[in-house]
Amino acid sequence: MELASIARSASLENRVFLLLLLAVTLAFAWVLWPFYGSVFWGAIFALMFNPLFLRLLKHMPGSRNGAALATVAIILLLVILPLGLIVASLVQEVAAVYQRMQSGDFNLGAYFRQVYALLPAWVLELLERFGLGSTGLILERLSASLSKGSQYLATQALSIGQNAFDFVVSFFVMLYLMFFLLRDGAVLSGRIEKAVPLEAGIRLELSGKFVTVIRATVKGNVAVAALQGALGGLTFWMLGIHAPVLWGTLMAFLSLLPAVGAALVWGPVAIYFLVTGAIWKGLLLTAVGVLVIGLIDNILRPVLVGKDTKMPDYVVLVSTLGGMAIFGLNGFVIGPVVAAMFMAAWDLFAKARQAGLPAAAVSTPRAELTEVAESPNVPDLPDAPAN
Repeated sequence: MELASIARSASLENRVFLLLLLAVTLAFAWVLWPFYGSVFWGAIFALMFNPLFLRLLKHMPGSRNGAALATVAIILLLVILPLGLIVASLVQEVAAVYQRMQSGDFNLGAYFRQVYALLPAWVLELLERFGLGSTGLILERLSASLSKGSQYLATQALSIGQNAFDFVVSFFVMLYLMFFLLRDGAVLSGRIEKAVPLEAGIRLELSGKFVTVIRATVKGNVAVAALQGALGGLTFWMLGIHAPVLWGTLMAFLSLLPAVGAALVWGPVAIYFLVTGAIWKGLLLTAVGVLVIGLIDNILRPVLVGKDTKMPDYVVLVSTLGGMAIFGLNGFVIGPVVAAMFMAAWDLFAKARQAGLPAAAVSTPRAELTEVAESPNVPDLPDAPAN
């Protein structure tokens, strides 16, 4: 074959084009990376509130701009403004706790020595086995941990103060992106699906799974976190514990860790009450923690997350922990989504193996496709004009 014909061959052109496509895609992702969090949460909010946008659009026919703007305003009032108020209260309580620690009013060492002196003999023997028999050694390790934690919090607080402008810019980028994803999301999702080189049935199944898992994960985890944090903070306030908003917020964040999250906060406090003679407070906090906060995690999370995603509880747990270990707070969404797409892709591959066909040739039964297509979790595919 002559060099000219090789240079003009379709195979070479396809390879060059695919390389170009990959290069520009990676370059675009690199450009967006500084605003990764804004893009991520803008897309998440748009996906979560798309049903509300569609309802508003029915009352505002022909005005996609107005419906999108109204949806963004509702998100600001119902989600972002309350979060801002909680953060403001949290900052005040953190400052108050820090001042108490600096003045010596809150002495962790004194509390620890009080608890340690009241521990039963078998607990002391157990601590001896782990090399923690000396109160001085334990306090030294606790002090080192608290020092590292306080340094981290101080660094983060200083970083937030110094990067306030960056935060404001990222916040408005999120709102701006949210508006256009609400308005033009159906068109964009349709174009993306059509561009994916897979059979239509597989594209529809994977996109349906993707949207369902994101909505179920965010809805379930946020609902569980809000309930556990609110109930935990209210219980701490009723028991007269200082900074209930701080502890409630901490329980809400830790509740993203399934099974044990909130117990990492209320458990030590309940133990302190029990060993220092505040039996009724300890029993009440333990009862609320086990029978109310614990049941929310054990019953509500599987119902809201596992039922819609159709993933086993252990997969949800491991993927959530792994996602948060890699991506931080965003990982509680990314982890289960990756796990769900992994399971869906391998399920398609297994069907193809059983049928003796290539994986890309496996079609979802028409009845299932109709069910997925009619599901509200799947974005509309037809193009819609933007006003």
